[in-house]
Amino acid sequence: MEGLDLKQMSAMVDIIAEEKGLPKETVLGVIEQAIAAAWRKDNGDRDMNVRATLNTKTGEADVFVAREVIEDEVAYNPSTEIPLKEAGKGAKLGDIIEEKFKVTSFGRVAAMTAKQVVIQRLREAENDAVLTAFEDKIGTVVTGTVSRVEPKLVRIDLGRANGIMPRSEQIDGEYYTVGSRIKVYIKNIERGDKGAQLILSRGSAEFVEYLFRQEVPEIENGTVKIMGIAREAGRRTKIAVTATVPGIDPVGTFVGGRGIRVQAVMNEIGEKEKIDIVTWSDNSSEYIREALSPAEIMKVEIDGKKAKVFVTEDQQSIAIGKQGQNVRLASKLTGYEIDIELTKSAPKKKKQNVEDSLLSALEEVSEEE
Repeated sequence: MEGLDLKQMSAMVDIIAEEKGLPKETVLGVIEQAIAAAWRKDNGDRDMNVRATLNTKTGEADVFVAREVIEDEVAYNPSTEIPLKEAGKGAKLGDIIEEKFKVTSFGRVAAMTAKQVVIQRLREAENDAVLTAFEDKIGTVVTGTVSRVEPKLVRIDLGRANGIMPRSEQIDGEYYTVGSRIKVYIKNIERGDKGAQLILSRGSAEFVEYLFRQEVPEIENGTVKIMGIAREAGRRTKIAVTATVPGIDPVGTFVGGRGIRVQAVMNEIGEKEKIDIVTWSDNSSEYIREALSPAEIMKVEIDGKKAKVFVTEDQQSIAIGKQGQNVRLASKLTGYEIDIELTKSAPKKKKQNVEDSLLSALEEVSEEE
């Protein structure tokens, strides 16, 4: 067989399977796909539904071409259809009939096609197998090396596998250089037409949550909990926390002595990103007040999932935040649509002078007499 030795390929199935760490059935399937592609190249056309079987003991291969039985006397597409009268005994309309062909030889072009299919499909199968091994790592943080920086994504080498970090998963304002080692959150495995892809993140809220879990051991023993987190990567994160044990300060626990815990997280995500740690409350009004920290709130009015928040003029810009960031994150954190409204400052008590106080005291005495 010119350019394609089936007996040699049969003998290589076990060796390739061991080398690539793939099941024997997967490797055999790849070779059979290649044989089908090569046969189609020499004997048929693109539309043909072709499958092949390879006997690894004898090195012989068979090809099967599937066609649907149709009523018309002449098939519109002979590659995929066969008229009922030609389908043979017992055939019914809609049946799929397979015609068997013995594989004898391939032309040079077909042999090259087969080799390309083997290389490509083995690479895809190997990639899928590696990524499947990463499935139990989804939701964890690993360290990788930046291998390539592209306009829309960053490619990261994780050792046994490669992943991509799309622009939407990057930290705003963070620059990545080839060869640098960075921590990334394994977000998901996306499977598409081009195979499986490991999606990595540094810009997700889950990345910050994972970092806090590493710094705050009290989360593991259940003393404190993260109840919500909202993030605009590179700018600000708001995290709502609570304690399950009376007397524990949840915010202080997350901040750590001299701010050591929150500082460790900031060291990883960058000093430009501010982190607000607030106390969670099952009282919606209180929770909204906390979420809008550091603004001082005068009053909160709740109507369904909307909240009107009243602040004094000097607190308005703090409550809204730069480009609406504070109120936007508070809204995301609490699940309420928040509107900031102005209220008049609380009236200040008039300061009494000494004479007034003395006069009042004398009047009270004279009344008692």
